Amino acid sequence: MIVVGLTGGIGSGKTTIGKEFQSFGIPVYIADEEAKALMNRSKVIKRKLIQLFGKSAYKGDTLNRPYLASKIFNDKQLLVKMNAIVHPKVASHFKRWLKKQESPYVIKEAAIIFENNMENQYDYIITVVADEDLRIERVMHRDNASKEKIKAIIENQLTDDEKIEKSDFVIVNNDLNVAKQQAAEIHESILKKIK
Repeated sequence: MIVVGLTGGIGSGKTTIGKEFQSFGIPVYIADEEAKALMNRSKVIKRKLIQLFGKSAYKGDTLNRPYLASKIFNDKQLLVKMNAIVHPKVASHFKRWLKKQESPYVIKEAAIIFENNMENQYDYIITVVADEDLRIERVMHRDNASKEKIKAIIENQLTDDEKIEKSDFVIVNNDLNVAKQQAAEIHESILKKIK
């Protein structure tokens, strides 16, 4: 099965583009969503995160995301340790999901493919880019987050230029109609490559 990575910085519109590929009949696995679900569902992950962050990591049975975010935001090592707990579980969940798919290819949406040096896990990679001001505006609207917080997240991710250099395809998502057209062309291109 051909696995296509879909990545891009915060607010670039990865999820919107993912929905476009779903409209072509391509299954999309959203790694961040699955990670969040597993962090709430998996007893093993829960136990390890409480060991790492303390009892405040969860409020009842639910992950205390603001608390975790405040901890890892200022401590890169904690982020690395948390990812070491969560990512292997997401990877094995993805493998099980992949076995159930019957399409010509699948898309795995993941924000930090290049930051985590995971590009070798994909046959092709699509990067979604957009102007920084537009990305900030989208995230402020979506997450009710401050401009400073969003800029700090952007600073922690690779630049669009660095991602573009490592990608097979690029979608510029400043105008949704143009981006949808690019997605359709990439879809056709991948189908041709597979044949």
